[in-house]
Amino acid sequence: MGDIRRRGAVVLGITGLVAPLTLVLGSGSAQASTSCTTSTGPYQKQVEKFLGLPVDGKQSASDCKAIKAFQTKHGITPNIGYAGSVTWGVMDLMNKQKAVGNNPNKDGKCPTNKGRIACVNLTLQLSWIQDGSRLVYGPVPVRTGRDGYETRTGLKKIYWRDIDHVSNIYNVPMPYSQFFDGGQAFHSVNLSMWNPPGSHGCVNMTPTTAKKYWSLLKTGDDVFVYGRKPGT
Repeated sequence: MGDIRRRGAVVLGITGLVAPLTLVLGSGSAQASTSCTTSTGPYQKQVEKFLGLPVDGKQSASDCKAIKAFQTKHGITPNIGYAGSVTWGVMDLMNKQKAVGNNPNKDGKCPTNKGRIACVNLTLQLSWIQDGSRLVYGPVPVRTGRDGYETRTGLKKIYWRDIDHVSNIYNVPMPYSQFFDGGQAFHSVNLSMWNPPGSHGCVNMTPTTAKKYWSLLKTGDDVFVYGRKPGT
């Protein structure tokens, strides 16, 4: 009976489950415009440099094609090849993530006195697993809560795991779910990790990363979330 009551409480706690925007953003490419703009964007030079294009700060047909392909890949809409703030914001975040290298806890903000712990840096949209000061896995890009549905910060613990979980609000699959704060969990999605604007609070991961986290973590392990996601 004790276990039944505990699981019942967990189910009630998940009634407010926050899931990724797969219903809206997952179909972004299908809804995107097929046109290609001739307009020069405010971040034209930065975007050209990121994509390895000739940097002249002027939109061209080849520029638009390359920018549009990037936007389509990462679910940025409208995907018309315009070098705007959203597109550059994604690229800038990618640059910052790459600069971290293999030292994601350089700032020492994720606790090193807890043993094995999963860390989530909202500012850089990165997560990793460490054991003391030793890096166990990562860092890997993640997709956290958008504005109004922010992934909550602080020290938490994994309290429930469900490998085949389905959101009881959105009726969408959340494979390899590991819940650490109310309805917020690590789980896999079939979306780009840079797909804006973000999840409904969960920490989205690629299937490969979510499976690895499932194998490395267990109920009771610590999770530490800190920073602030750009745009929230």
